[in-house]
Amino acid sequence: MTEKGGGSASAGIPARAVCVSRTGARTPTPAEEAITQHLDATGTIPGARRPGPPTSRSPRAAGRWRRAAPVAVPALAALALGLWGIERQDSMWRDESVTYQVAHRSPAELWGLLGHIDAVHGLYYLLMQAVFAGWDGGLTALRLPSVLATALAAAGVGAIGARLAGRRAGTLAGLVLAVLPIIQQYAQEGRSYALVTAGVTWATYFFLRATADSRARWWTAYALTLYVASWLHEFAALALLAHGLTLWRSRPARADVRRWALAAAGVGAGLLPLAVVSAGQAEAQLGWLGRPGLGAWALFLGLSAAAALLCRLLVRTGAPGAVALTRLALPLLIAPAGLLMTISLVKPWYVDRYVLYGATGLALPAGAALSWAIGQRHRLAPPARTLTACLAAGTAVAVLLPWSLLVRSPESRKDDVVAVARTVDDQAHQGDGVLFMPARRREWLLSFPEVYDRLDDLALAESPTASRTLHGTERDAAAIHRRILAADRVVALTDPPGQPLDPFPQEEVKRRTLSTHFEVCERTRVQGAQIIVYARPGRCTP
Repeated sequence: MTEKGGGSASAGIPARAVCVSRTGARTPTPAEEAITQHLDATGTIPGARRPGPPTSRSPRAAGRWRRAAPVAVPALAALALGLWGIERQDSMWRDESVTYQVAHRSPAELWGLLGHIDAVHGLYYLLMQAVFAGWDGGLTALRLPSVLATALAAAGVGAIGARLAGRRAGTLAGLVLAVLPIIQQYAQEGRSYALVTAGVTWATYFFLRATADSRARWWTAYALTLYVASWLHEFAALALLAHGLTLWRSRPARADVRRWALAAAGVGAGLLPLAVVSAGQAEAQLGWLGRPGLGAWALFLGLSAAAALLCRLLVRTGAPGAVALTRLALPLLIAPAGLLMTISLVKPWYVDRYVLYGATGLALPAGAALSWAIGQRHRLAPPARTLTACLAAGTAVAVLLPWSLLVRSPESRKDDVVAVARTVDDQAHQGDGVLFMPARRREWLLSFPEVYDRLDDLALAESPTASRTLHGTERDAAAIHRRILAADRVVALTDPPGQPLDPFPQEEVKRRTLSTHFEVCERTRVQGAQIIVYARPGRCTP
């Protein structure tokens, strides 16, 4: 049948595109036959893009990355910040010098030292002995364990935050910890505090897992991690108080209370030998401390109030995990430091670095609050959203960058033993007498035997290793007086002007004999110290 006008049913389609056999069946065109033959041979259409491997792995890889991000991103950021300027412009302060020279003693000498002083740092010194035995890499080797520990701590904060408030909150909390100026400072310090922070942070993560799971492996991991952290510094055990308060506020099952009490008792019992030994050393170890000043109290109360306000904001806005995060973070920030500061009103024991791990309790609500704020961005128009993000990023850089630069400079520490040793090396003559005023400033040269050994230590009775002490022992005042009078030229290493003078007889006789029988030839000030060259009147020579 034909349509009106006599056209075929295929009118409008080129005749070469359609071939119909006499039986009515459609006959393939030559081009279609070629495609069919190629498809039979290769399974693909000519010119078509070959399919890649199955895409089912891509979602799995993306999922793994999302799960790992709260741990990996903060850890990598903390590692990068820690390695940035790790040598701190080739400087080292006196506490790090103690680590350096003690770590270079023999195990027998270390054991003898710990029986007299610094038992609280014994495990850390043992670790550093192993580090330097494997690689004597100077300042980098001295600080690298702290850098790695800070990365581990940031990862732990990320893991805790992710578990309580979501992955984004965990990632941001870990990043907040990594950029805190005080954390950046101790990430590049050759002391134990970054390692303690990592230990307490991961113990807190295991505590969180244990209270949710109750399997024995989590409680065991919790107890062992906190035990090791407490042997690195015994004030890490104060985290038990924070965890106990968290447990109390959470109203747990009795079984969890029993398990926590058992873990706490195990940590306490294991720490008892160290506590007994260090208690006998407390006066020599902490006798230099004073009561917390108004500045310390203001900083503590200010940070506590800021964290409490952030937690209140999170709870009132219904942010994910806000209640659980508050119960965990605030006790960790407030309880250890608050208890130690209160005790220090009677018996001064408080230094902020002793409870550095409390920074975890600040980073968690800060990260969760940032995550909540980012979640509200849909309320802003795109231009306002971009402007707000740029302003926030610019403010963060403007505030943090000066602090980051400062903590990587010699001026961020009380003194610089490297600068002291260089100045002495430049100004001292072979065989000159040397006096340390006060005696504990002998530490300024102990890490530099090539300088110290050129000089005659006029007051020294026994060396640090022989006396099993940190700084050696000194002669009595009469012997020091005679030794000074026998010298023609004396290099005195003293505190900067304005510092209190030790009232001990040995220190008084040093000052009196020098001022009476010698004249000042040269006075040089470096960070936290001054080097004064004395000679007999009329004998000052370059």
